[in-house]
Amino acid sequence: MSRIKCWQIDAFTDRPFAGNPAAVCWLEDEADVRWMQAVAAEMNLSETTFVRRIEKDSRSGNQFGLRWFTPVVEVDLCGHATLATAHALWTAGYASRGKPICFHTRGGTLPCVQDGDFIDLDFPATPVTETLPAAPVAAALGAEPVFVGRSKYYMLAVVESAEVVRSLQPDFRRVGELPTKGLIVTAPADEAKFDFVSRFFAPALGVNEDPVCGSAHCCLAPYWAERLGKSKMMAYQASTRGGVLRLRLDGDRVILGGQAVTVWEGELLQSSAAGA
Repeated sequence: MSRIKCWQIDAFTDRPFAGNPAAVCWLEDEADVRWMQAVAAEMNLSETTFVRRIEKDSRSGNQFGLRWFTPVVEVDLCGHATLATAHALWTAGYASRGKPICFHTRGGTLPCVQDGDFIDLDFPATPVTETLPAAPVAAALGAEPVFVGRSKYYMLAVVESAEVVRSLQPDFRRVGELPTKGLIVTAPADEAKFDFVSRFFAPALGVNEDPVCGSAHCCLAPYWAERLGKSKMMAYQASTRGGVLRLRLDGDRVILGGQAVTVWEGELLQSSAAGA
């Protein structure tokens, strides 16, 4: 029976039991996709990641293949689980400290670097364009948005205040019927240390509310950068657990900065991982 090293990491937080938890599984070889999906369902977190070392060329260094799974589906891009994976690899010695990590994923090549207590992720920006009508979104949220738009992956609804964001009690059935993988809701922050707040709902992906969603901020960063006239921002995701993101818009890229904490580590006992 094989033993697979695993960690659970809380991402976009500097303390345990906050931010967004992700399970990270270390693979020696590629694994069967059905097995990975079954493990993600067993973990029952918003994302479980599977990471393995790859050699792209003789100068490869910290080069890794990375895949992300919700409890029900594989996804193309995930920020918090990438942050969690980088933290796990550097902490456990699978990646050389002080040297960048490069993840090769379905969402593209994603570099990560250490910056003091923070880890910076280099992700593609996914700008939003305005869409109509807003009525189905209003019905799903129970609140009237002042703007509804669409990015590559998600819909974006802007509401009038941070208090509205915090008090939302969405109808998840209706949210799941919207023509999108997930719905971001955002408003200007009501605390001086943050620029904006948000929440993220993705019942279509098997996650009613994602505690802190990095990929959502690939849409939020360009939206708020244009409206606030600044390229560097601090964001707060106002879920029950809560999370903090340091953002920098750099052309068509978004630098997502966050901290992470290891909650547990252990081994997954499973003999049927081989495949693919």
